[in-house]
Amino acid sequence: MTDLRGKRAIVSGASRGIGRGVAIELAKAGAEVVVNFRSHSDEAQQVVEQCRQASGVAAHAICADFGSQQAVESLVEEAAERMGGIDIVVSNAVYSDRHLFLDSDLDEFRKTIDVSMWGAFYFVRAAGQRMVAAGNGGAMVVISSPHAHMAIPGAMAYNMAKAANDQMARTAACELSQHRIRVNIIHPGWTDTPGERKFFSEETLAAEGAKLPWGRLGKPEEIGRGAVFLCDSNNEYITGSTVTIDGGIQLPWREMYRINEEPDQ
Repeated sequence: MTDLRGKRAIVSGASRGIGRGVAIELAKAGAEVVVNFRSHSDEAQQVVEQCRQASGVAAHAICADFGSQQAVESLVEEAAERMGGIDIVVSNAVYSDRHLFLDSDLDEFRKTIDVSMWGAFYFVRAAGQRMVAAGNGGAMVVISSPHAHMAIPGAMAYNMAKAANDQMARTAACELSQHRIRVNIIHPGWTDTPGERKFFSEETLAAEGAKLPWGRLGKPEEIGRGAVFLCDSNNEYITGSTVTIDGGIQLPWREMYRINEEPDQ
């Protein structure tokens, strides 16, 4: 059984979606959790209550915009003060807008980079500085995406940011290993989150999810359980790794349709 009792975690972008799933699963494992949010304060408070009810742990909601270096650094400082330190960091906050790059609104393009790439860097850097100073080791998980290596059209800024996230995490894993701070990456597949409703209708999500190898979209709590696994000190030999939690979506599953076709008579 995973036991994170006594650990202090901070999860960015945790009021909804994957971040919410991660925060609640960390709390179930016994960790005290800071739930970061930007604009969904009511939902963030709901996550805090669910964390508290999960195993009686303390939980806190802290607002910070990941497009601002100062805001991210202040978030880390306040989280450390409230919990007395930081042992677990999960970088999840993102922004994404979709347009073909030739027609992109550059303000939206820059916002995606600022939040999804620079925000992740500011977060890992500020938290890492505190964790190194404390000298207690710890674990970081960067929620990245298959967009890091798949050139999804209409998502150039997000693709760029996620590719940078992967390199950031692997480099951090190398540099922080001497301090016994582990850094790993999760690549979620197509996950059922509020953010997907920005781009797809309910009908499309249901229909397309049914076509996937596992017959459905992923659930935020499934990504959360992966994060718990990576943060468990029993798994301290895992660092610089990428865990894919996608129900097989990166497998060559479309080829099965060709293989299963009836041959011509």
